[in-house]
Amino acid sequence: MTDIRAFDQTGEAGFRDYVALLKPRVMSLVVFTALVGLLVAPVPVHPVIAVASILFIALGGGASGALNMWWDSDIDQIMRRTCARPIPAGRVEPREALALGLVLSLISVAMLGLAANWVAAGLLAFTIFFYVVIYSMWLKRTTPQNIVIGGAAGAFPPMIGWACATGGISLESVAMFMLIFMWTPPHFWSLALFMKDDYSNAGVPMLTVTHGRKAARTHILVYTILLTPVAVGTAFTAIGGGVYLAASLILSAGFLRGAWRIWKRDEAAAEADKYAVEKKTFRFSLIYLAGLFAALLAEGVLHHLGLGGWW
Repeated sequence: MTDIRAFDQTGEAGFRDYVALLKPRVMSLVVFTALVGLLVAPVPVHPVIAVASILFIALGGGASGALNMWWDSDIDQIMRRTCARPIPAGRVEPREALALGLVLSLISVAMLGLAANWVAAGLLAFTIFFYVVIYSMWLKRTTPQNIVIGGAAGAFPPMIGWACATGGISLESVAMFMLIFMWTPPHFWSLALFMKDDYSNAGVPMLTVTHGRKAARTHILVYTILLTPVAVGTAFTAIGGGVYLAASLILSAGFLRGAWRIWKRDEAAAEADKYAVEKKTFRFSLIYLAGLFAALLAEGVLHHLGLGGWW
């Protein structure tokens, strides 16, 4: 096996490297879903408080990313997808990432508590803890259910946004949580199918490694089927309505089609077209989640105008 460490690109750290530690792509999802949670809440929030809240939620998401990169630096240097990250590439020292993550964690939680409320701050603190300790340090390297249980970390941001506005948790915020929670497994298993041997080389017990690729294909289909009533059912909560219902039906049909096509394939067919179906379904899963939350945001605007919802 070729050691990916042979491809390390050493050099001094730049501003971009420290930004990369915060996982900006993941942070963008955190910011968007948290913003939707805040804006669809029935309690109006002052614009200054809203902007400050989203900023501190983003910092908390970035803190989680930095701490995750610090802990996973040993396996990141083995996996082709992650070997160019700042720590395995030798541009940032692990202790720098640890310090950055801890400082941003403290700042983000404390400032969110002061800017919004301590319920939201407590949820943010728990989210950081869950992602770093429960998922990264424990589940990721010990069980093929890592992404199933660990996916909860990525599902908390809309609940935090909702709590910033309302000071609490409700059926609607749990519905948004469940959308992301149920979406995460088929999303990541689609990625795992075309990442080839990355996870096995790094010793990460992803489902594709422990139970085989056929089992992963079946799990993708099953979880996508289970996700569908969650997605469509959200239309009949207080944050739903006709716009969201139409979006959820169309997007769920597309995701189900992709999951079905993945399930029918064998490895020979997948190898022949370089996992085109798996890659396409993975990309669509991103559009799927963004589309659902965009539809919720549209419903929120309509609700505030007195035009949305079923009542």
